[in-house]
Amino acid sequence: MKAILNSKISDRVAKGHPWIYNNEINSVDAKAQPGNIVEVYNAKGNFVGRGFYNPASQIQIRLLTRDLNEEINDDFFYQKILACWQYKAKIGYTENCRVVFGEADGLPSLIIDKFNDYLVIQTMSLGMDVWKDAIVKALHQIFNPKGIYERNDVPVREIEGMEQKKGFLSAPFNTEIIIQENGLKFIVDIEKGQKTGYFLDQRDNRRQIQQIVKDAEVLEAFCYTGTFSIHAAHYGAKKVLGLDISDFAIETAKRNATLNGLDQICDFQSVNAFDALKQWSKEDKRWDVVMLDPPAFTKSRANIQKALAGYKEINLRAMKLVKKGGFLVTASCTNLVSPEMFLDTIKAAAKDAKRPIRQVCFRAQAADHPIVWHIENTNYLKFLIIELG
Repeated sequence: MKAILNSKISDRVAKGHPWIYNNEINSVDAKAQPGNIVEVYNAKGNFVGRGFYNPASQIQIRLLTRDLNEEINDDFFYQKILACWQYKAKIGYTENCRVVFGEADGLPSLIIDKFNDYLVIQTMSLGMDVWKDAIVKALHQIFNPKGIYERNDVPVREIEGMEQKKGFLSAPFNTEIIIQENGLKFIVDIEKGQKTGYFLDQRDNRRQIQQIVKDAEVLEAFCYTGTFSIHAAHYGAKKVLGLDISDFAIETAKRNATLNGLDQICDFQSVNAFDALKQWSKEDKRWDVVMLDPPAFTKSRANIQKALAGYKEINLRAMKLVKKGGFLVTASCTNLVSPEMFLDTIKAAAKDAKRPIRQVCFRAQAADHPIVWHIENTNYLKFLIIELG
């Protein structure tokens, strides 16, 4: 089955981006059903690639290969996942890591995370979901895992015409797992936690606070299960306060602190961090280090300016709470906000706060979440440490 593109298509596709939008397609074989593999040709009849088709989605085709001789079958998924795993091992990620990071690993809309000997998967497009059995089979062959769980309780599946769901793709097992990270232990609840249960992408960034938190009083807003806070305590902070609106997250953070023998240093409170920052800036409270790791502010291009305003406001509030010579650790996981936009927003917040700033480091996500230069949305995490004068 074939799909023919318009004569004028985005240069993005030619450079290697796997997404083909509905307005870039001239025609699709009438026999093509949602989830089918189609061959894609440009207007001149040249082969572009092979991928899955879904007319219900704005992204109507997601390319899996640009090799005319490469068939999409069970072995294709086995070989691709094996290659992903070999690459992650080569760059030093094996125990707890993102095995497959969707488009960046050549498998659009597929996420596979590894926690010890357990795997969590997300198939977020109809085409990828069709191959779920083949994916699970490949995972058993490559990893021989103790268990596999799917976290397909994501709204994007409804856009693709699928239901949200989660559950075991292997024999049932205890979904609360304890992992090791940077010499610390953390509880991962792969059934109830956010995303796949844990934010692996900040793993390397959590080490970056080691020097600045020694003997410091530290505040962390949007602490989730307390990973940054507990790292701060482990690295020598005098006192750490973590805030999150989720009771589940706060209870897990407290358990994590106890698990690491740091519950005398760490205090966690279930509050609205936005409100707390605003109130405490009025009360002239101050900390040596303030850390912010909020959830994504928008998933829609139409709301980018609103998201930037939100980032500016929350960072401005945080800056007002940092002592002179102290540090702000701030992050954004909104992939529609580019690194340049984020830095400009921090600069604007510092100007309004009348605080001179000095950059300590600016980083992206951990390398097991690869950045592919011609796929902009793979460069999604911004992590910044600045000193405030």
